[in-house]
Amino acid sequence: MPLNVWVLIVSQALAMCMAPFIVFIGSIQGRLLTTHPELATLPVGLVVVGTVLAVKPSAALAERLGRKQVMLLGTLCGSSFAGIGALASWLSSFPLLCIAAIGGGSALAVVHQYRFAAMESVPSELAGTAAARVLLGGLVAAWLGPEIAALGSGQGEAYPFLFSWVGLAAVQLVAALVLALGYRSASERVRSQQSGGGRPLSEILRNPVILVAISSAAVGYAVMSFIMTATPLSMTELADHDLNDAKQVIQLHIMAMYLPSLISGWLIRTIGIPVLMVTGLLLYLACIGLALGGVSFHHYLGALLMLGVGWNFLFVGGTSLLPEGYRDEERFRVQGLNDMVVFSAQASAALSAGAVLSWAGWGGLVVTAIPLLVLHGALLATWWISTRSAVRSHD
Repeated sequence: MPLNVWVLIVSQALAMCMAPFIVFIGSIQGRLLTTHPELATLPVGLVVVGTVLAVKPSAALAERLGRKQVMLLGTLCGSSFAGIGALASWLSSFPLLCIAAIGGGSALAVVHQYRFAAMESVPSELAGTAAARVLLGGLVAAWLGPEIAALGSGQGEAYPFLFSWVGLAAVQLVAALVLALGYRSASERVRSQQSGGGRPLSEILRNPVILVAISSAAVGYAVMSFIMTATPLSMTELADHDLNDAKQVIQLHIMAMYLPSLISGWLIRTIGIPVLMVTGLLLYLACIGLALGGVSFHHYLGALLMLGVGWNFLFVGGTSLLPEGYRDEERFRVQGLNDMVVFSAQASAALSAGAVLSWAGWGGLVVTAIPLLVLHGALLATWWISTRSAVRSHD
Protein backbone atom coordinates (compact mmCIF):
# COMPACT_ATOMS: atom_id res chain seq x y z
CA MET A 1 0.00 0.00 0.00
CA PRO A 2 1.26 3.54 -0.76
CA LEU A 3 2.30 5.90 2.03
CA ASN A 4 -0.98 7.83 1.81
CA VAL A 5 -2.96 4.75 2.83
CA TRP A 6 -0.77 4.11 5.89
CA VAL A 7 -1.03 7.78 6.88
CA LEU A 8 -4.81 7.58 6.61
CA ILE A 9 -4.92 4.39 8.72
CA VAL A 10 -3.00 6.11 11.53
CA SER A 11 -5.03 9.31 11.22
CA GLN A 12 -8.29 7.34 11.23
CA ALA A 13 -7.22 5.51 14.41
CA LEU A 14 -6.63 8.87 16.13
CA ALA A 15 -9.36 11.11 14.69
CA MET A 16 -12.09 8.43 14.91
CA CYS A 17 -11.57 8.31 18.71
CA MET A 18 -14.22 11.02 18.92
CA ALA A 19 -17.04 8.52 18.25
CA PRO A 20 -16.36 5.82 20.90
CA PHE A 21 -15.26 8.55 23.33
CA ILE A 22 -18.64 10.30 23.26
CA VAL A 23 -20.60 7.05 23.04
CA PHE A 24 -18.79 5.88 26.20
CA ILE A 25 -19.13 8.99 28.39
CA GLY A 26 -21.77 11.13 26.64
CA SER A 27 -24.78 9.78 28.50
CA ILE A 28 -22.86 9.48 31.80
CA GLN A 29 -21.70 13.09 31.72
CA GLY A 30 -25.09 14.15 30.38
CA ARG A 31 -26.73 12.60 33.41
CA LEU A 32 -24.33 14.55 35.66
CA LEU A 33 -25.00 17.88 33.98
CA THR A 34 -28.75 17.90 33.34
CA THR A 35 -31.63 17.91 35.79
CA HIS A 36 -33.80 16.10 33.21
CA PRO A 37 -32.82 12.39 33.13
CA GLU A 38 -34.62 11.85 29.83
CA LEU A 39 -32.08 14.18 28.16
CA ALA A 40 -29.02 12.29 29.40
CA THR A 41 -28.53 10.41 26.12
CA LEU A 42 -29.00 13.51 23.95
CA PRO A 43 -25.23 14.18 23.49
CA VAL A 44 -24.78 10.67 22.03
CA GLY A 45 -27.60 11.22 19.53
CA LEU A 46 -26.25 14.65 18.59
CA VAL A 47 -22.98 13.09 17.39
CA VAL A 48 -24.84 11.32 14.58
CA VAL A 49 -26.89 14.47 13.85
CA GLY A 50 -23.67 16.50 13.54
CA THR A 51 -22.27 13.93 11.11
CA VAL A 52 -25.37 14.01 8.93
CA LEU A 53 -25.42 17.82 8.82
CA ALA A 54 -21.74 18.08 7.87
CA VAL A 55 -21.49 15.33 5.25
CA LYS A 56 -22.44 17.35 2.18
CA PRO A 57 -20.64 20.59 3.20
CA SER A 58 -17.42 18.66 3.89
CA ALA A 59 -17.63 16.92 0.50
CA ALA A 60 -18.22 20.29 -1.21
CA LEU A 61 -15.23 21.80 0.59
CA ALA A 62 -13.06 18.83 -0.43
CA GLU A 63 -14.01 19.48 -4.07
CA ARG A 64 -13.12 23.17 -3.73
CA LEU A 65 -10.06 23.07 -1.45
CA GLY A 66 -8.74 19.52 -1.87
CA ARG A 67 -8.89 16.51 0.43
CA LYS A 68 -5.81 17.24 2.54
CA GLN A 69 -6.93 20.73 3.50
CA VAL A 70 -10.38 19.51 4.53
CA MET A 71 -8.98 16.55 6.48
CA LEU A 72 -6.72 18.96 8.38
CA LEU A 73 -9.67 21.27 8.98
CA GLY A 74 -11.68 18.31 10.30
CA THR A 75 -9.05 17.34 12.88
CA LEU A 76 -8.62 20.95 14.00
CA CYS A 77 -12.40 21.19 14.29
CA GLY A 78 -12.42 18.02 16.37
CA SER A 79 -9.75 19.44 18.69
CA SER A 80 -11.62 22.72 19.07
CA PHE A 81 -14.90 21.05 19.95
CA ALA A 82 -13.09 18.76 22.38
CA GLY A 83 -11.92 21.99 24.00
CA ILE A 84 -15.57 23.03 24.27
CA GLY A 85 -16.24 19.67 25.94
CA ALA A 86 -13.52 20.47 28.49
CA LEU A 87 -15.15 23.87 29.06
CA ALA A 88 -18.49 22.10 29.58
CA SER A 89 -16.83 20.03 32.31
CA TRP A 90 -15.26 23.11 33.89
CA LEU A 91 -18.52 25.09 33.89
CA SER A 92 -20.83 22.08 34.46
CA SER A 93 -22.78 23.16 31.37
CA PHE A 94 -25.08 20.68 29.63
CA PRO A 95 -25.69 22.98 26.60
CA LEU A 96 -21.92 23.25 26.03
CA LEU A 97 -21.68 19.45 26.20
CA CYS A 98 -24.34 19.21 23.48
CA ILE A 99 -22.44 21.72 21.33
CA ALA A 100 -19.25 19.67 21.78
CA ALA A 101 -21.12 16.52 20.72
CA ILE A 102 -22.68 17.97 17.58
CA GLY A 103 -19.37 19.61 16.64
CA GLY A 104 -17.54 16.33 17.22
CA GLY A 105 -20.02 14.68 14.88
CA SER A 106 -19.25 17.24 12.19
CA ALA A 107 -15.54 16.43 12.52
CA LEU A 108 -16.37 12.74 12.12
CA ALA A 109 -18.09 13.50 8.80
CA VAL A 110 -14.64 14.37 7.45
CA VAL A 111 -13.07 11.23 8.95
CA HIS A 112 -15.61 9.12 7.08
CA GLN A 113 -14.17 10.53 3.83
CA TYR A 114 -10.72 9.06 4.54
CA ARG A 115 -11.73 5.84 2.80
CA PHE A 116 -12.38 7.74 -0.45
CA ALA A 117 -9.00 9.48 -0.20
CA ALA A 118 -7.36 6.06 0.23
CA MET A 119 -9.19 4.67 -2.81
CA GLU A 120 -7.96 7.60 -4.90
CA SER A 121 -4.35 6.96 -3.86
CA VAL A 122 -4.11 3.46 -5.35
CA PRO A 123 -4.80 1.79 -8.71
CA SER A 124 -8.49 1.04 -9.24
CA GLU A 125 -8.04 -2.72 -8.73
CA LEU A 126 -6.74 -2.05 -5.19
CA ALA A 127 -9.43 0.48 -4.24
CA GLY A 128 -11.44 -2.00 -2.19
CA THR A 129 -8.36 -3.15 -0.29
CA ALA A 130 -7.36 0.45 0.46
CA ALA A 131 -10.82 1.32 1.80
CA ALA A 132 -10.84 -1.81 3.97
CA ARG A 133 -7.37 -1.09 5.37
CA VAL A 134 -8.38 2.42 6.41
CA LEU A 135 -11.36 0.99 8.29
CA LEU A 136 -8.88 -0.97 10.43
CA GLY A 137 -8.06 2.33 12.11
CA GLY A 138 -11.51 2.15 13.64
CA LEU A 139 -10.46 -0.94 15.58
CA VAL A 140 -7.72 1.04 17.33
CA ALA A 141 -10.08 3.98 17.87
CA ALA A 142 -12.67 1.70 19.48
CA TRP A 143 -10.09 0.81 22.15
CA LEU A 144 -8.32 4.18 22.42
CA GLY A 145 -11.44 6.38 22.69
CA PRO A 146 -12.76 4.83 25.92
CA GLU A 147 -9.23 4.75 27.36
CA ILE A 148 -8.93 8.51 26.83
CA ALA A 149 -12.40 9.00 28.31
CA ALA A 150 -11.31 7.16 31.47
CA LEU A 151 -8.55 9.72 32.14
CA GLY A 152 -10.92 12.05 33.97
CA SER A 153 -13.54 9.62 35.23
CA GLY A 154 -12.26 9.09 38.76
CA GLN A 155 -14.67 9.59 41.62
CA GLY A 156 -12.43 12.20 43.22
CA GLU A 157 -12.36 14.44 40.15
CA ALA A 158 -13.45 18.00 40.98
CA TYR A 159 -14.46 18.48 37.34
CA PRO A 160 -15.51 15.07 35.96
CA PHE A 161 -14.18 14.28 32.48
CA LEU A 162 -12.27 17.56 32.14
CA PHE A 163 -8.96 15.76 31.52
CA SER A 164 -10.75 13.29 29.28
CA TRP A 165 -11.75 16.06 26.87
CA VAL A 166 -8.29 17.65 27.06
CA GLY A 167 -6.78 14.27 26.14
CA LEU A 168 -9.17 13.95 23.21
CA ALA A 169 -8.21 17.43 21.97
CA ALA A 170 -4.53 16.44 22.09
CA VAL A 171 -5.14 13.22 20.14
CA GLN A 172 -7.00 15.18 17.44
CA LEU A 173 -4.01 17.51 17.12
CA VAL A 174 -1.69 14.52 16.72
CA ALA A 175 -3.94 13.28 13.90
CA ALA A 176 -3.62 16.70 12.25
CA LEU A 177 0.16 16.50 12.56
CA VAL A 178 0.26 13.03 10.97
CA LEU A 179 -1.82 14.28 8.03
CA ALA A 180 0.19 17.47 7.63
CA LEU A 181 3.55 15.68 7.54
CA GLY A 182 2.60 12.42 5.82
CA TYR A 183 -0.28 12.84 3.38
CA ARG A 184 0.63 13.74 -0.21
CA SER A 185 -2.12 15.24 -2.37
CA ALA A 186 0.07 14.72 -5.43
CA SER A 187 -0.11 10.95 -4.87
CA GLU A 188 -3.87 10.84 -5.44
CA ARG A 189 -4.74 8.96 -8.61
CA VAL A 190 -7.56 11.46 -9.29
CA ARG A 191 -6.54 15.10 -9.18
CA SER A 192 -8.72 17.80 -7.63
CA GLN A 193 -8.48 20.01 -10.71
CA GLN A 194 -10.52 17.41 -12.59
CA SER A 195 -13.49 18.12 -10.34
CA GLY A 196 -16.57 20.08 -11.35
CA GLY A 197 -19.13 19.39 -14.03
CA GLY A 198 -20.49 15.99 -14.84
CA ARG A 199 -24.03 14.69 -15.19
CA PRO A 200 -27.00 15.80 -13.08
CA LEU A 201 -27.54 13.72 -9.95
CA SER A 202 -30.94 12.61 -11.27
CA GLU A 203 -29.20 10.96 -14.21
CA ILE A 204 -26.44 9.45 -12.06
CA LEU A 205 -29.00 7.94 -9.69
CA ARG A 206 -30.65 6.06 -12.53
CA ASN A 207 -27.52 3.92 -12.72
CA PRO A 208 -28.25 0.61 -10.88
CA VAL A 209 -24.62 0.43 -9.76
CA ILE A 210 -25.03 3.62 -7.74
CA LEU A 211 -28.31 2.46 -6.21
CA VAL A 212 -26.86 -0.91 -5.17
CA ALA A 213 -23.71 0.70 -3.74
CA ILE A 214 -25.64 3.25 -1.67
CA SER A 215 -28.19 0.64 -0.59
CA SER A 216 -25.48 -1.76 0.58
CA ALA A 217 -23.74 0.79 2.79
CA ALA A 218 -26.97 2.39 4.05
CA VAL A 219 -28.78 -0.86 4.86
CA GLY A 220 -25.61 -2.29 6.37
CA TYR A 221 -25.16 0.72 8.67
CA ALA A 222 -28.86 1.10 9.55
CA VAL A 223 -29.41 -2.55 10.55
CA MET A 224 -26.12 -2.72 12.43
CA SER A 225 -26.81 0.50 14.36
CA PHE A 226 -30.42 -0.50 15.03
CA ILE A 227 -29.52 -3.83 16.63
CA MET A 228 -26.28 -2.71 18.30
CA THR A 229 -27.88 0.32 19.96
CA ALA A 230 -30.61 -1.85 21.51
CA THR A 231 -28.32 -4.69 22.63
CA PRO A 232 -26.98 -3.28 25.95
CA LEU A 233 -30.46 -2.24 27.06
CA SER A 234 -31.96 -5.57 26.00
CA MET A 235 -29.24 -7.55 27.80
CA THR A 236 -29.32 -5.62 31.08
CA GLU A 237 -33.00 -4.74 31.45
CA LEU A 238 -34.88 -7.45 29.56
CA ALA A 239 -32.58 -10.48 29.89
CA ASP A 240 -31.02 -9.74 33.34
CA HIS A 241 -27.39 -9.87 32.22
CA ASP A 242 -24.94 -7.68 34.08
CA LEU A 243 -23.29 -4.60 32.61
CA ASN A 244 -19.94 -6.36 32.16
CA ASP A 245 -21.58 -8.98 29.91
CA ALA A 246 -23.09 -6.24 27.74
CA LYS A 247 -19.75 -4.43 27.59
CA GLN A 248 -17.97 -7.59 26.47
CA VAL A 249 -20.52 -8.29 23.75
CA ILE A 250 -20.22 -4.75 22.37
CA GLN A 251 -16.42 -4.81 22.45
CA LEU A 252 -16.27 -8.12 20.57
CA HIS A 253 -18.91 -6.83 18.14
CA ILE A 254 -16.71 -3.83 17.31
CA MET A 255 -13.76 -6.16 16.73
CA ALA A 256 -15.94 -8.23 14.40
CA MET A 257 -16.81 -5.05 12.48
CA TYR A 258 -13.24 -4.06 11.70
CA LEU A 259 -11.06 -7.20 11.76
CA PRO A 260 -12.51 -8.57 8.48
CA SER A 261 -10.98 -5.50 6.79
CA LEU A 262 -7.75 -7.49 6.80
CA ILE A 263 -9.21 -9.81 4.14
CA SER A 264 -12.30 -8.08 2.69
CA GLY A 265 -10.24 -6.36 -0.02
CA TRP A 266 -8.79 -9.76 -0.99
CA LEU A 267 -12.30 -11.25 -0.96
CA ILE A 268 -13.50 -8.56 -3.38
CA ARG A 269 -10.76 -9.51 -5.82
CA THR A 270 -11.36 -13.26 -5.30
CA ILE A 271 -15.15 -13.70 -5.17
CA GLY A 272 -16.37 -10.29 -6.37
CA ILE A 273 -18.52 -7.57 -4.82
CA PRO A 274 -21.96 -9.19 -5.47
CA VAL A 275 -20.99 -12.41 -3.66
CA LEU A 276 -19.48 -10.40 -0.79
CA MET A 277 -22.76 -8.48 -0.43
CA VAL A 278 -24.84 -11.66 -0.52
CA THR A 279 -22.59 -13.09 2.20
CA GLY A 280 -23.19 -9.95 4.26
CA LEU A 281 -26.96 -10.35 3.91
CA LEU A 282 -26.76 -14.02 4.92
CA LEU A 283 -24.73 -13.09 7.98
CA TYR A 284 -27.40 -10.54 8.93
CA LEU A 285 -30.06 -13.23 8.61
CA ALA A 286 -27.91 -15.52 10.80
CA CYS A 287 -27.71 -12.70 13.34
CA ILE A 288 -31.51 -12.41 13.40
CA GLY A 289 -31.89 -16.19 13.70
CA LEU A 290 -29.50 -16.34 16.68
CA ALA A 291 -31.18 -13.36 18.34
CA LEU A 292 -34.58 -15.06 18.02
CA GLY A 293 -33.18 -18.34 19.32
CA GLY A 294 -32.68 -17.18 22.92
CA VAL A 295 -31.39 -14.51 25.29
CA SER A 296 -28.37 -16.25 26.80
CA PHE A 297 -24.98 -14.52 26.73
CA HIS A 298 -23.86 -16.73 23.85
CA HIS A 299 -27.00 -15.96 21.82
CA TYR A 300 -26.29 -12.23 22.11
CA LEU A 301 -22.58 -12.72 21.45
CA GLY A 302 -23.09 -14.92 18.40
CA ALA A 303 -25.71 -12.55 16.97
CA LEU A 304 -23.51 -9.48 17.43
CA LEU A 305 -20.45 -11.22 15.93
CA MET A 306 -22.48 -12.10 12.82
CA LEU A 307 -23.78 -8.53 12.75
CA GLY A 308 -20.26 -7.09 12.85
CA VAL A 309 -18.85 -9.22 10.04
CA GLY A 310 -21.99 -8.70 7.94
CA TRP A 311 -21.65 -4.94 8.36
CA ASN A 312 -18.07 -5.02 7.14
CA PHE A 313 -18.95 -6.99 4.00
CA LEU A 314 -21.91 -4.75 3.12
CA PHE A 315 -20.16 -1.46 3.91
CA VAL A 316 -16.85 -2.31 2.21
CA GLY A 317 -18.73 -3.83 -0.73
CA GLY A 318 -20.86 -0.70 -1.20
CA THR A 319 -17.88 1.64 -0.80
CA SER A 320 -15.83 -0.34 -3.35
CA LEU A 321 -18.69 -0.50 -5.87
CA LEU A 322 -19.56 3.21 -5.73
CA PRO A 323 -16.68 4.49 -7.96
CA GLU A 324 -17.87 2.18 -10.77
CA GLY A 325 -20.98 4.33 -11.18
CA TYR A 326 -19.55 7.86 -11.45
CA ARG A 327 -17.01 9.79 -13.47
CA ASP A 328 -13.96 11.41 -11.86
CA GLU A 329 -15.48 14.91 -12.03
CA GLU A 330 -18.65 13.68 -10.29
CA ARG A 331 -16.97 11.95 -7.37
CA PHE A 332 -17.40 14.59 -4.66
CA ARG A 333 -21.12 15.07 -5.31
CA VAL A 334 -21.82 11.34 -5.41
CA GLN A 335 -19.66 10.57 -2.38
CA GLY A 336 -21.37 13.36 -0.44
CA LEU A 337 -24.81 12.06 -1.39
CA ASN A 338 -23.77 8.51 -0.49
CA ASP A 339 -22.62 9.49 2.99
CA MET A 340 -25.68 11.69 3.54
CA VAL A 341 -27.96 8.70 2.85
CA VAL A 342 -25.80 6.27 4.82
CA PHE A 343 -25.50 8.35 7.99
CA SER A 344 -29.08 9.59 7.84
CA ALA A 345 -30.11 5.93 7.82
CA GLN A 346 -27.77 5.27 10.76
CA ALA A 347 -29.17 8.24 12.70
CA SER A 348 -32.77 7.17 12.12
CA ALA A 349 -31.98 3.61 13.20
CA ALA A 350 -30.08 4.62 16.33
CA LEU A 351 -32.69 7.14 17.44
CA SER A 352 -35.58 4.71 16.92
CA ALA A 353 -34.01 1.58 18.45
CA GLY A 354 -34.98 2.37 22.03
CA ALA A 355 -38.61 3.07 21.18
CA VAL A 356 -38.94 -0.10 19.04
CA LEU A 357 -37.34 -2.22 21.78
CA SER A 358 -39.78 -0.82 24.34
CA TRP A 359 -42.76 -1.40 22.05
CA ALA A 360 -41.91 -4.73 20.37
CA GLY A 361 -39.28 -6.35 22.60
CA TRP A 362 -35.96 -7.86 21.49
CA GLY A 363 -37.49 -10.40 19.12
CA GLY A 364 -39.77 -7.83 17.51
CA LEU A 365 -36.86 -5.42 17.07
CA VAL A 366 -34.61 -7.82 15.18
CA VAL A 367 -37.52 -8.97 12.95
CA THR A 368 -38.17 -5.31 12.08
CA ALA A 369 -34.82 -5.28 10.26
CA ILE A 370 -35.86 -7.99 7.77
CA PRO A 371 -37.68 -5.68 5.27
CA LEU A 372 -34.49 -3.63 4.82
CA LEU A 373 -32.53 -6.80 4.02
CA VAL A 374 -35.20 -7.84 1.52
CA LEU A 375 -35.05 -4.40 -0.11
CA HIS A 376 -31.29 -4.53 -0.60
CA GLY A 377 -31.49 -8.15 -1.74
CA ALA A 378 -34.03 -7.19 -4.41
CA LEU A 379 -31.87 -4.31 -5.67
CA LEU A 380 -28.80 -6.54 -5.71
CA ALA A 381 -30.61 -9.32 -7.60
CA THR A 382 -32.03 -6.86 -10.17
CA TRP A 383 -28.60 -5.36 -10.81
CA TRP A 384 -26.91 -8.77 -11.04
CA ILE A 385 -29.53 -10.16 -13.46
CA SER A 386 -29.36 -7.06 -15.67
CA THR A 387 -25.56 -7.22 -15.70
CA ARG A 388 -25.59 -10.90 -16.67
CA SER A 389 -28.13 -10.19 -19.43
CA ALA A 390 -25.97 -7.38 -20.79
CA VAL A 391 -22.92 -9.68 -20.85
CA ARG A 392 -24.86 -12.38 -22.72
CA SER A 393 -26.16 -9.90 -25.29
CA HIS A 394 -22.59 -8.75 -26.01
CA ASP A 395 -21.46 -12.35 -26.41
